[in-house]
Amino acid sequence: MDLAGRRILIVGGGIGGMAAAIRFGEAQADVTLIDIDPNWRVYGAGITITGPTLRAYRRLGLLEQIREKGAITNGSRIFRYDGLLLHDLDEPVLEEGLPATGGIMRPVLHHIMQSRVRELGVTVRLGMTVMELKEWQDGTEAVFSDGYSERFDLIVGADSIYSGVRRIAFPHMGEAAPTGQGAFRVSMKRPPDVERGEFYFGHRYPVGITCCAPDSCYLYLLPPHEYGDRILGDDEVRSELREKLADFGGNAGWIRDHMTDSDWVNYRPLAAALQPRPWYKGHIVLLGDAVHATTPHLASGAGMAVESALVLVEELARASHVTEGLQAYEDRRFDRCKHVVVTSLAIGRIQLSGGPAEDAGALLSGALHRLAEEY
Repeated sequence: MDLAGRRILIVGGGIGGMAAAIRFGEAQADVTLIDIDPNWRVYGAGITITGPTLRAYRRLGLLEQIREKGAITNGSRIFRYDGLLLHDLDEPVLEEGLPATGGIMRPVLHHIMQSRVRELGVTVRLGMTVMELKEWQDGTEAVFSDGYSERFDLIVGADSIYSGVRRIAFPHMGEAAPTGQGAFRVSMKRPPDVERGEFYFGHRYPVGITCCAPDSCYLYLLPPHEYGDRILGDDEVRSELREKLADFGGNAGWIRDHMTDSDWVNYRPLAAALQPRPWYKGHIVLLGDAVHATTPHLASGAGMAVESALVLVEELARASHVTEGLQAYEDRRFDRCKHVVVTSLAIGRIQLSGGPAEDAGALLSGALHRLAEEY
């Protein structure tokens, strides 16, 4: 199916939505991307980019910019919480010239992707969302929050874990469910001897560190979080994180001792969901967190979203009609995304139950080997 000139609406300007906009734009489709934020901002700490995610970004044509503005490392290490090195994580090399893993600050990654979206001439409309979707035989009409309406050949819902497109068009799906864990995150200067990603297990609070640039990193800590627990205020998060890092050695302890009041710190409860099939209806389809929202345990949420965007455009381009392409996209993506969500939740359950660090490490390593396979 020739995508040139096809009118594509992408709802959501996050990683998945931008990846889809880039790929459709490269196929010379007529792409409109909308985002509810009038300033198209992104908040957050760093983001870990595993080998499979780097492979997806290479195919999107953005690997060299990520390499230049982020931090590429030679794998990851697993420590006991007190700083004792347990072992190096077995991370397979996927392609010649492709780094094993890395990281980048999320706002920097978004800027790289936003620049490519603009470069391709994608129409970007901000401060708006979709309020209603009307199916027609040859497409879908979107009614926007500003009252304007327009018909499209395809509408892609990539509008986050709280997807409005999902609520409007897919009544068989539900909201993401709390996982029983929360996530503290801090972005700050990089400890002097951090050379790889680090994971700290064996404590009721699992911790990870990712290098995001030559001089910066981010740390996350995952405490239990019961549904209904009070969400910490901004002034409480930093002191609470320091307290929860009290037992940690190694670079986790270094970060605790060198954290300053100017460092960005955040806390939020975790939620996840693998939405049931079908993932498309007529000329509407979902991707990214809207349909396969996961937790940070495998550092694969962004990678899955980019992969899904690549597969969506690839299958539509080879299909004879839209429904055939959307079905092929769903068939290729469902089991792989299910593996990421299910394994991430399993690691979280081990952590919540105080299970052996080796068990969580084995699940992590096994998942990375499976994700190394072609998608």
